[in-house]
Amino acid sequence: MFRGIVQLRNSFGNVISVCKSCPSNQYSRCLSKYSTASTERKRFYQDVSISQGDDGLYEINLDRRKLKTPGGKLFTVPNEALAIAVATEWDAQRETLKFYTMHLTTLCNTALDNPTQRSKQQMINSALKFLETDTICYRVDEPLGLVELQKNEWDPVLHWMENRYNVTIGSSSSILGPEIPQATKDTFQQHLSSYSLWSLTGLEFVISQLKSILLSLGMVDRYLTVEQAVLLSRLEEEYQIGRWGNVEWAHDYDMYELRARTAAGALFIQLSSENLTVKHKIMQD
Repeated sequence: MFRGIVQLRNSFGNVISVCKSCPSNQYSRCLSKYSTASTERKRFYQDVSISQGDDGLYEINLDRRKLKTPGGKLFTVPNEALAIAVATEWDAQRETLKFYTMHLTTLCNTALDNPTQRSKQQMINSALKFLETDTICYRVDEPLGLVELQKNEWDPVLHWMENRYNVTIGSSSSILGPEIPQATKDTFQQHLSSYSLWSLTGLEFVISQLKSILLSLGMVDRYLTVEQAVLLSRLEEEYQIGRWGNVEWAHDYDMYELRARTAAGALFIQLSSENLTVKHKIMQD
């Protein structure tokens, strides 16, 4: 499933490997374009503001300059709520711009530039591929402690998803994984078709973080919190750490990084679907 690896730098300055074939590859391309020379750049603006264009879309202004995407397009978002969130990312930068921490901005760039030129259906198909290799559907035969932990923690999520979408999913300890019925795939295909291209961009990013479409949808549906979804996606790793310990600080860094990316993706999904207008007073405050 994993073909080709690229390297990026995470929020703590460490080089990490990223699968080129995973849904977050579009995100990675936008990130690399933003930081071709360096992952940091000296801040070149004083003030950040938002404005609404004649087409009703919202723009981000850095002093008097309008923000553009890595592909050269005018950076526009569909609603004020998302514009405020992106503007907050830019305003939060200090002496240097740490692009690798600006997840909402990069997700917007991905949606606007669509660097791999994929259609909405291709994005849906990519997300659905994770249904066949979903983290919480793959179980171990041993050790007994981990077997029980997976059953106790993952089964309630599976049962909730099956009831929520009226489908059959199941789990398996076979290397081939569970056999997902076609009717289940069709149901999720129909559900994802209701997402906008922007929301699908965010969902793909979350799925790639958690390696699970089920945990991702559970979080979007607010059955799971970000913290719960992240912990469930790392269940085996947490079990092994509980038994053998962990490298000092490394575990916490990885956990915080994954939470930050997952939370940003979940927020992006929500805000990209938001139709309400938020008062500019929020920015002023």
